[in-house]
Amino acid sequence: MIPQSFVQELLSRVDIVDVIERYVSLKKSGANYFACCPFHGEKSASFSVSPSKQFYHCFGCGVHGSAVGFLMEYSGLGFVDAVKELANQVGLQVPDDGRSATPAHDDASERLYEAMAVAARFYRDQLKPARQAIDYLKRRGLSGQVAARFELGYAPDEWQGLQKVFPDYQAKTLADAGLVIDNDQGRRYDRFRNRIIFPIHDRRGRIIAFGGRVLDKGEPKYLNSPETPLFEKGRELYGLFLAQKAIRDAGFVVVVEGYMDVVALAQFGIENAVATLGTATTPHHVHTLLRQTDRVVFCFDGDAAGRRAAWRALENALESLRDDATLAFLFLPAEHDPDSFVRAEGADAFRAAALAATPLARFLIQTLSERHALDSAEGRAAFVHEAAPLVTRISAPLLKLQVVKSVAETAGMTQGEVEFAFEQLAAQAPRRRSAEPQPGAHSAAALTAATPPGEGRERRDRAPTRAASTRTTTSRPRAGGRRKPPSTASTLLRLVLQHPIWAARLPVALIPDDSAEGLALIAIIDLLSLGEPVPAGGLGALIERFRDTPHGETLSRVAAELVDSEFDEAVVETLFDDTLRKLNADSVGNEIAVLLQQDREQGLDTAARHRLSELLLEKRNLVSGGKVSDL
Repeated sequence: MIPQSFVQELLSRVDIVDVIERYVSLKKSGANYFACCPFHGEKSASFSVSPSKQFYHCFGCGVHGSAVGFLMEYSGLGFVDAVKELANQVGLQVPDDGRSATPAHDDASERLYEAMAVAARFYRDQLKPARQAIDYLKRRGLSGQVAARFELGYAPDEWQGLQKVFPDYQAKTLADAGLVIDNDQGRRYDRFRNRIIFPIHDRRGRIIAFGGRVLDKGEPKYLNSPETPLFEKGRELYGLFLAQKAIRDAGFVVVVEGYMDVVALAQFGIENAVATLGTATTPHHVHTLLRQTDRVVFCFDGDAAGRRAAWRALENALESLRDDATLAFLFLPAEHDPDSFVRAEGADAFRAAALAATPLARFLIQTLSERHALDSAEGRAAFVHEAAPLVTRISAPLLKLQVVKSVAETAGMTQGEVEFAFEQLAAQAPRRRSAEPQPGAHSAAALTAATPPGEGRERRDRAPTRAASTRTTTSRPRAGGRRKPPSTASTLLRLVLQHPIWAARLPVALIPDDSAEGLALIAIIDLLSLGEPVPAGGLGALIERFRDTPHGETLSRVAAELVDSEFDEAVVETLFDDTLRKLNADSVGNEIAVLLQQDREQGLDTAARHRLSELLLEKRNLVSGGKVSDL
């Protein structure tokens, strides 16, 4: 009775890592998170959670699924109760039937996404003929390739330029998306005018906002979209969608202050940079970045403003710190920002500076030491007094211990004296209020620090036992021996599960329907042909879309295999094209075989011989058109 559109909206709003971390302590390794499986006894971590796919899988017992599936497995809930529990966690009301307000909300969101996409195309189209905008980008040293990669555009110096692509310029959607402004006199005009446009993407690549930079002098220098149902600047980072692979490859991320810094660094091959969106670094930013990498380098100008921005970033990061991750601060010379530094010194010098950046703990102690006269008792007391509320907020217990020792050494006190002083200061000060748990509060380190001894462990030990007793999923061990090469349909299904939107490029009439994989692939193509959007909640959402259908088990099995061995993104599109070519070649070959068999048995008429000639020529062209991979 729960509308499918609501389930998809729900899964697009939750992060499976957040959901599972409420019950299981996860540790990041590479792109995924791992833990000992809560569904069977084991000593090594074989339970994998993929944030990019929004899917979990145990390589030991074979259990796998989405965030909804995990709640069903772990807590022994039915589907409806699991959806209600998950919806409650993110503040959504579960509708009673398909006629509730939630599908209308889904439609409204889709209209906003579509409006942003149309506006982005308009801005891109306006860039090429805009000589002054092109000259500005060239002066900043940007190539056409980098401008295209970041989908840069130009908002013309017109009050109602968007009216060219939005015939209903008065539509409410345009205001809701932040594309236009309505003044007090009821006149509507474009928000962005005569600015270079930087599209802002969410983690799934959808455009949710824009940033605009003035070409010449003018205020504000940077103008962002307002906060909308799609965009909350304290939760988004410019460039993260494009930088994810580069962050994994480099092993760290650089956080800079402006769009142009991100683009300019990319021009020099430093593609692992992101920027905040006109706001200080927030705890959510830090939490998001620590899901991508174990090292975050904040890059600021070396002037007083840069130091203040760095200090705000430090304060907002304390409750998201982990013992297995490093936050560091890179301060550039006063005459440089990241853009000018990389042009003057080169990419290698910038990378070396980032790797040598000052770790958070050292920056904290150095900054506090500079504020107080440590050669006097009063100065040392003030130093400890200022350190107390900061150090006590550090969520990583081992790092916190090291910082306490550093405070003690700097103040000329013992560790015990500092810890006692912190306790006394905490007792004297009003209890610090927290409106909601900070991101990262469910990490292994935070659970250790915040949960009374035995309480959290007892809860976590009980729950898997209860879940295991009610679990209905059949676990399958891996098949041994040499694996049979996958069929064309199986390969295409795996490729489509990695990039669901590619299903729209497949000719459904050519997909073999003699296997479970082929039938599942046809079902996905049919879904798109009916106008249903690709699920936005990752692979897990796609699997949920086919729950309790004949294809659900097949899709879950193949998705679990994909977690184990994903196609390399560097060659995945080539492989897709090769497989499509092979699909066409197989179809042509099958038809040729039928005609040749008919020729041997009873001969061919003129039309059939003509068709055979066409097929033979088509097959030759397919083979010569490019290498057909040995799949």
